[in-house]
Amino acid sequence: MPKKVIKKGKKPHKNKPTSKKYTKYKIEGDKLIKERSCPRCGPGIFLMNSQGRYYCGKCHYSEFQSKEKEEKKE
Repeated sequence: MPKKVIKKGKKPHKNKPTSKKYTKYKIEGDKLIKERSCPRCGPGIFLMNSQGRYYCGKCHYSEFQSKEKEEKKE
């Protein structure tokens, strides 16, 4: 049975995925508009908008959107 070869030394460098946080901001005129942020975690943590609700992946806070607001958007 062959033995496993153990490599010693530095691990190869792997690039980290880039942040997509810039998609959560919009510039309108001179104002910077942010999407909804989590009321528990603070202004640095954004809420995910999915399937009719806002959800925080850090503290698991969720807000449900009303059907009336969704009908007005369409």
